[in-house]
Amino acid sequence: MLSDHAKAALDPYMAQIVGYRKSGLSLNHIIGCPLDCAYCVRHFWGNFEVKVPHLLCSTDEAIDRLLNHEAFQPHITPIQLLNKATDSFVPAVKPHLFQILRALDERGYTNHVLVITRFHVTERDMAELEQLKHLRVTLLFTYSGITDDRIEPIAKSETTIKSIRTAATFKRRTGVVLYWRPIVPGWNDQPATMAAVLDLGRVADAIVFTGLYHKKESADYMRALGIEVPYGEDYHRRKTMPRDLDNRVVSAWRQSGISTPLFRKTSCGVAYAHGTPDYNGHWGVRELCDICPAKQQKLCADDYREPTAADMDTVLAQLGYETHYVIEPGHVWTHGLGEQRRYAIQHTLRHQIWELDQPHYLHAHGRSLNGHTAEPEQVMALAGVRKQFEQTARYEDD
Repeated sequence: MLSDHAKAALDPYMAQIVGYRKSGLSLNHIIGCPLDCAYCVRHFWGNFEVKVPHLLCSTDEAIDRLLNHEAFQPHITPIQLLNKATDSFVPAVKPHLFQILRALDERGYTNHVLVITRFHVTERDMAELEQLKHLRVTLLFTYSGITDDRIEPIAKSETTIKSIRTAATFKRRTGVVLYWRPIVPGWNDQPATMAAVLDLGRVADAIVFTGLYHKKESADYMRALGIEVPYGEDYHRRKTMPRDLDNRVVSAWRQSGISTPLFRKTSCGVAYAHGTPDYNGHWGVRELCDICPAKQQKLCADDYREPTAADMDTVLAQLGYETHYVIEPGHVWTHGLGEQRRYAIQHTLRHQIWELDQPHYLHAHGRSLNGHTAEPEQVMALAGVRKQFEQTARYEDD
């Protein structure tokens, strides 16, 4: 257990035990990881040097906090476990992971549960997961094909490769996704490297790919190790996946001839693994769906429904949130809610909820603008939305 003194010194984000992220309501009551991935997001919150996992509270209390969170809805809210500050399958953490899963499953919840790892997953672990009767659990194995052990020390052991194959062999109900990330120019974008990752992906239910969180804290750390970091000083809050790199990934996948589908979004791969429509409503951003299997496209299309003003008002009242909003085809603009509240609405409606101050652009949805160009028509459309918000606020002030 982390001491009270140490807890008080934590960055507020690291101290938050339950919080909302795009892929689900996230439970993180354990922080500290020994795997030393050089680009780890814990650099951003000053926690990278903590190698030994520590509890912020008991696991029983963590479960209680999750189930009593304002946004938790049985059978609806996607859940992420221990994905912010540790790895769920390191020995000190794994017993807590299984305790949480059993507690949720015993209640009969059918929520999606996402578990991210790159560590040892054994046949015994899979047997434990397969005993679950209700939860829709997906293992997302972070695997990039990077061989530089300054960037990923675990890579030289082939631990993740073995775990993916083990999970794929013994899964029945459990989803298995190869989480191909980060894909970074100069690190792992060579044709042979891509081909090797895709070949491993043959055994998975789905492959999800994405880029690098390019931020100063991690970039400085890597440069100090002598690692060449691309993208210069163009840091961004979203992951970087230039359009030409996206095109090369998709082209490599098509040329590989594998039958495993490729997805740009985590929720899309998770949904496919369990035969459900995408809970993030990405069907409203049709450009993302060009690589999705026809069967999955139909599933998402049949489930898709544009929310009405009454729908928005009902959900806002249900969650106790307030915001102006503008409904447009495929998405709803909001302002000032913050990410966590936006995602709670998004998962309730299974529809894209966007923030006016953090707009998405064509072909760069959910990605930084590094390697993308905002088209003039989109810039003009966004200006029009801003004007609608300004007029609404002025009217209400009057």
